[in-house]
Amino acid sequence: MSYTAKDIRNIALLGHGGDGKTMLAEDMLFMTHGSDRLGSIADGNTVSDFDPEEIKRQYSISTSLIPVEFEGCKINLLDNPGFFDFAGEIVQSLRVADAGLIVLSAKGGIAVGTEKAWKSMKDAGKPTMFYISKMDEDHANYYKVVDDMRAAFGNTVVPLQFPMMKGEKCIGLVDLLSKTARDTQGNDCPLTPEAEERLEEYLMELSEQVAETSEELMEKFFMEEPFTAEELVQGVKDGMMQRSITPVFCGSALAGYGSKRVMEYIVKFCPNPLEGLALQTEDGGDLKLDPKGSPMAFVYKTISDQFGKNSFFKVISGDITEGMAVVNARTGGAEKLSNIFFPKGKNLTKASKITCGDIGVATKLGSVKTGDTLGLAGKTVAVKGMEYDEPCYTMAIYAKVKGQEDKIASGLSKLNEEDASFRYGTNTETKEMIISGVGDIHLGVICSKLASKFKVEAELRPAKIAYRETIKKKVEVHGRHKKQSGGHGQFGDVYIRFEPQSETEDMIFGDETVGGCVPKNFIPSVEKGLRNCIGKGVLAGYPLVFLKATLYFGSYHPVDSSDMAFQTAAGVAYKEGIPTAAPTLLEPIAELKVTIPDSNMGDIIGDLNKRRGRVMGMNPVGDGLQVVEAEVPMGEMSSYAIDLRSMTQGRGSYSMKFVRYEEVPQMNQAKIIEEAKKAEEE
Repeated sequence: MSYTAKDIRNIALLGHGGDGKTMLAEDMLFMTHGSDRLGSIADGNTVSDFDPEEIKRQYSISTSLIPVEFEGCKINLLDNPGFFDFAGEIVQSLRVADAGLIVLSAKGGIAVGTEKAWKSMKDAGKPTMFYISKMDEDHANYYKVVDDMRAAFGNTVVPLQFPMMKGEKCIGLVDLLSKTARDTQGNDCPLTPEAEERLEEYLMELSEQVAETSEELMEKFFMEEPFTAEELVQGVKDGMMQRSITPVFCGSALAGYGSKRVMEYIVKFCPNPLEGLALQTEDGGDLKLDPKGSPMAFVYKTISDQFGKNSFFKVISGDITEGMAVVNARTGGAEKLSNIFFPKGKNLTKASKITCGDIGVATKLGSVKTGDTLGLAGKTVAVKGMEYDEPCYTMAIYAKVKGQEDKIASGLSKLNEEDASFRYGTNTETKEMIISGVGDIHLGVICSKLASKFKVEAELRPAKIAYRETIKKKVEVHGRHKKQSGGHGQFGDVYIRFEPQSETEDMIFGDETVGGCVPKNFIPSVEKGLRNCIGKGVLAGYPLVFLKATLYFGSYHPVDSSDMAFQTAAGVAYKEGIPTAAPTLLEPIAELKVTIPDSNMGDIIGDLNKRRGRVMGMNPVGDGLQVVEAEVPMGEMSSYAIDLRSMTQGRGSYSMKFVRYEEVPQMNQAKIIEEAKKAEEE
């Protein structure tokens, strides 16, 4: 069945891992006969978590689309992962969702994932709702969770549904607007006296919030006239758009109660795609959805494997029809939409048309990437592409079987099409293939997918650090190469002064010879001989930098001297002179900015001191957060992403960029030299 934009709701399901997002989607689907049984995460048969990695790990890794058809409306649920390693998926789904439903459990309450979901919705400026799940579990405490939410997220938090309790047990759910209750079987039932009291209290709070959504309602509120049901509904809807009202619902997906009411609320209060926020275009403009406009679609997600790729898109103007010829606004390349589908988990249903505001999938679009806009030639406006956080957790990736490095590179290239939040490439200096992601789980999943999708085993190792060497002392040294063997011999003779300089990392070469003691045509040979040597320092084989080498004297033989002989003589001078010039190791220093809650300040500073870091300053940035600025040796930071997460329970984040090289303290040098020699032997 085809739905028009006003009958579509695109909702992002967000929250901490394990708080019940997938099961809520599963229950809604089952209740509306979209699936023939209630799937189970433990059994690995939910519609939402269909990737083999998700079934194996029993948590969501990727956002899946679950369309629920309810009372003439299509609710597209974007079921997002709760683990922070997959935050890139949330970035993508929030670009196409018009509202968000944050799920948290009645027993666990606010977790770090709840806070992060709230911040994501706040940053996106989109209407938000809360759903308190698992009301059937022991020690479920709805009222404590609501109090905690108000303390954390402010007084916009208003219950529109609350439980009726008998002792510790939930016996039904009360709906604030209709002032009615349903028992856990979904049948109407009378309110208990305690529920009556709660109803009055919450209704008063809701009326206050609704009054603030318009001047007429404020006037009515002051005149103490009660709002009609229609005014309350419109007030909640307007308040959600202004983010001054955040409704709270509750239920148990497993026990099968509460989900129907949530669907009713989504239809009633959430904006349809035409009422949602405008999209930002690449040139900084706004683009409102337009059902009558020229056909356009925004690609928000890609799933890629060895058989090809599926491009998930939201129609942002006109209708997208099967067989339509479109251009990619980023590349200008032409594409044909030969096969379009409606997705439901891993299942795709063939479609002939996908209307404005709805979500579909196109297969086999060659050059199309996540973040691209597709439309008719000359009539397409590029929507702003995706922006992911800088990936901070970096490891080297090796093939377990030698010779399969190319397979790893091509597998990573395919996986990067579906997950652009990681980066990879070869470090030209250390000759390692490097991969950077959000955390260890993120990179672990990528390695698992390389094995399952592309049949290549990879392993992660700490990435090598690109150290440097330099000298601290000035020395003068004589380098001579003389070899006599039948016929022409070889003769080169140079006197070179080596000294430190601070102008440039690259070697500065000077010539102070007089009187032609070294013929002009051999002077470049001396420089070339030295340049061949400086790639390998004498301490640990790292490149030698900040060196000045001056040729000040030498001699030659009219027959035996040659380009090669002078290159070799320069090499002799290097090997003899540099070890006597106080060689030392340099390490890369990075500028670090760590954003953390105030309460973690002591731990973070202590940890940075252990890593030989220098704290340069601290700045409060609001919401109880501080940014600590420091300079740290990059060699001490390989595990920082994981350590910071454990010190801050996942609330901390950081960015790091290289600034310069500095001398490694003497007591740390021996270990680095030893490790470099051991690596060379291997």
